[in-house]
Amino acid sequence: MISNRQLFMRHVAQTSDSSLQFEIERAEGISFFDTTGKPYLDLVSGVSVSALGHGHPAVVKAVRDQAGRYMHTMVYGEFVQSPQVEYAEWLTKRLPASLDNIFFVNSGSEAIDGAMKLAKRKSGRGDFFAFEKAYHGGTQGALSILGDARGRSGYLPLLPGIKHIRFNCEEDLELIHNGVAGVIVEPIQAEAGIIEPAGSFLTKVRTKCDEVGALLILDEIQTGMGRTGRLMAFEHYNVVPDILCLAKAFGGGMPLGAFVASKELMNKLTFDPPLGHITTFGGHPVSCAAGLAAQKVIEEEGLMERTLLMEKRYRSGLKHPLIKKIRGRGLFLAVVLEQGVDVSRFISKAFENGLVIDQFLFSDDSFRIAPPLIISDEEVDDSIHRVLETLNSLS
Repeated sequence: MISNRQLFMRHVAQTSDSSLQFEIERAEGISFFDTTGKPYLDLVSGVSVSALGHGHPAVVKAVRDQAGRYMHTMVYGEFVQSPQVEYAEWLTKRLPASLDNIFFVNSGSEAIDGAMKLAKRKSGRGDFFAFEKAYHGGTQGALSILGDARGRSGYLPLLPGIKHIRFNCEEDLELIHNGVAGVIVEPIQAEAGIIEPAGSFLTKVRTKCDEVGALLILDEIQTGMGRTGRLMAFEHYNVVPDILCLAKAFGGGMPLGAFVASKELMNKLTFDPPLGHITTFGGHPVSCAAGLAAQKVIEEEGLMERTLLMEKRYRSGLKHPLIKKIRGRGLFLAVVLEQGVDVSRFISKAFENGLVIDQFLFSDDSFRIAPPLIISDEEVDDSIHRVLETLNSLS
């Protein structure tokens, strides 16, 4: 009989010629279980999606309850659907006053594309500045601002008027001019290997945008919803964007994204032409119910604050001659290995040792630690032990 793995390779489109092909039987808490019953600790969270791990009772209940009431009803924006309204109210109460209007979409890429459209509509301009080694998604708009020339190269021509500058380079900010619609930046660069803004760099980006009349768009798709110890990573740096992009953990494990702005700004999408951005499944009621349920657990159980304690636990425990340093905040960490260590080989061996970890797109000397926020002290210690054991096996 043909196996699931064979059918997977035959009928499911692949993203590379070297996919992991790990067959999951079930998932619970912070663990995956394969078809033999072997457990694996999840230190990736589906790239920051599964903030409450797998099968959390509050999220499962919200999904079941909402599916029993109604699922898809009409294209987004036409009907009043309580899961959207409740989630929008919950979130806007916790954001700066200028971010009081939410456009629900399906994914991070769509959030980025919607934000770019809104910036163009507001400014009447077409140019954008983005940063080298930034990742914002895979649609044509999001790909156009990808900070990696090789990643863009197979799909040219992309959007015109895109300029990439260096993150943490104040000199490059002088290139931003008054023909720019928006500047798009991650408050912490994710796929570059968890690179934080140096000093007042983000403040200076904000100031430059104000000087030239460009909108500041912050991509919090990986960093938002509590992962860095605050609801949004921009809170660490005292900078407020004009447009905020969300996805991943925003849906509580279900597909959901959003771009957030002021009501005055968002209204630009309602005329000349109307339906300036439209989506069929954006803000799906089941996804909104799941997302809100997850965020309530994170808030009520103090999981944001706890990420900072778990960060300290990882930093104190991950001591090894092959570990050079650790970057990041909360449970959004990059472990940088010494020069000459084959990170891909380490990740393969870690998988054999029951750890699901991964490498960054634009950093070949480090690996990601971003487990579900529910990870216990004992599970942190277990994962540290397995990382150190795996590093020992490399010699």
